[in-house]
Amino acid sequence: MSTATAPRPTVPAAEPAPPKRPRKQSGDRIEPAGVFAPTAMTRIGLVLVALLSIFPLYWMIIIASRTSADASGFPPPLLPGGNLGEHIQEALTNPDANLLLGLQNSLIITGTVTLSVVLLSTLGGFAFAKLRFRGSKILMGTVLFSMMVPLQQLGIVPMYMIMVELEWIDTLQAAILPFLINGFGIFLMRQYVEQSVPDEIIEAARIDGASTLGIWWRIVLPALRPAMVVLGLLTFMLNWNEFLWPFMVLSEENPTIQLAIRQISTATWSTDLSMVFTGTLISIIPIAILFVVFGRQIVQGIMEGSGK
Repeated sequence: MSTATAPRPTVPAAEPAPPKRPRKQSGDRIEPAGVFAPTAMTRIGLVLVALLSIFPLYWMIIIASRTSADASGFPPPLLPGGNLGEHIQEALTNPDANLLLGLQNSLIITGTVTLSVVLLSTLGGFAFAKLRFRGSKILMGTVLFSMMVPLQQLGIVPMYMIMVELEWIDTLQAAILPFLINGFGIFLMRQYVEQSVPDEIIEAARIDGASTLGIWWRIVLPALRPAMVVLGLLTFMLNWNEFLWPFMVLSEENPTIQLAIRQISTATWSTDLSMVFTGTLISIIPIAILFVVFGRQIVQGIMEGSGK
């Protein structure tokens, strides 16, 4: 009698081991997903754009460090001279220009306006984005309409008449008051608050007993820091370079930096280009310092705003 043998279980074949990836050296760059390596034409284009952006500043340094005859000569000089320090000292001590007083007045005016615009814009943006009140859409439409109409140019005569009635002509408050708030700042902060501050956080803060101003101070402002830096820099640059309104309400004895540079160009019968460029070089120093100090926050705010 034969006995049937049980079939042996089949052992599955072992899967081949995946090929080993070559180890990356310490100097290899890891490209993130979706990022393409720049081509040679891209690099060349970026270099050209950078050179074109830097050339005006380099040319300003060249003219500021040379004599006015060199600036108007042909061929034009391509290398800086050795008169920059002497020209800076002469521009700062020129009795006809009041450059130091112009720097002081511009810092006071621009700093006050920038602080006011940033704070009031965050308040207005928070109100339009998270608070519900009657007439909010009409008021927001008015803010948007103010961005479309050049109110400064159209309203320069009535604003000047108001300053005359207030007896503020030739005072710093006359140059400060019309710029304490602007529609672009409110619109920017409104869009940023809607995306950065969830409604649940505000509701939780109200349950905990926080007031509206407390929510704005403790929750909204920390979330808006990148946007506040960007708005502050844009406002500072806009008001630092403002010429028309200070020219209307301030005198030559109490100028801003832009009016002081104009005084340099009109002090003599012929324009001294080297001194004008020296004054212009001095005037961009505060803006350059802001870019150096807050450059990372500015890029972060712009990138976060574009991502949102």
